[in-house]
Amino acid sequence: MTDLAQIWVYLAREPLAALTVTLVAWLIALRAADAARWHPVANPTLVAVVLLSALLLAGGIAYRDYFAGAQFVHFLLGPATVALAVPLYRQWQDVRRSAVAVVAAVVAGGTVASATGIVIAWAMGATPEVVATLAPRSVTTPVAMGIAERLGGLPSLTAVVVISSGILGGAVGPLVLNLARVKDWRARGLAMGTAAHGVGTARALRVNETAGAFAGLAMALNALATALLLPLIWHLVVG
Repeated sequence: MTDLAQIWVYLAREPLAALTVTLVAWLIALRAADAARWHPVANPTLVAVVLLSALLLAGGIAYRDYFAGAQFVHFLLGPATVALAVPLYRQWQDVRRSAVAVVAAVVAGGTVASATGIVIAWAMGATPEVVATLAPRSVTTPVAMGIAERLGGLPSLTAVVVISSGILGGAVGPLVLNLARVKDWRARGLAMGTAAHGVGTARALRVNETAGAFAGLAMALNALATALLLPLIWHLVVG
């Protein structure tokens, strides 16, 4: 037992341990999703987050220590985002034909998402700092954190809200779209990418390539539009 404890202490200090645990948690999450026949609630991202959170809490491991080892996965988010250009290129003709509708839908969806978070926070008596934290909740995490900091919000809390919104949107979004009888894959992709950013895009890509392409486009356009317009509107309204 002493030898095992020493091995654990050694591994806990090495970046490889955090990376390995992250990959194992993801593999378990994929198996769980397969076992549940990819039910929206069995979202791999949600399952992996729950597993990793439980492990960190049980082991008393600080998140910054874990992230120091798992940051290679974080680095891969960049290439993964760029790779979304591949399905977009394959669907380029559809994108060109729908350009005006795409821009209008994304701007409208992003505006409603931001306005909803702001109105609910104000109605519940939240402080301006918390309201600014929730304003960019439908934008991908790195962009949302930058916007929140610029508005005077809490970037770390914004990250939690954005990830939670993405997981919820990825799980519930397809069900809502089915209930609304939205069958066009372009419209479904735009809705998932705008409301649930990266998680929604991954979900759309798994279901249909056209939906995935439009989801990736919506995620990028929503991030760009929100980063440009939200700070301007915020300072005009709030001062």
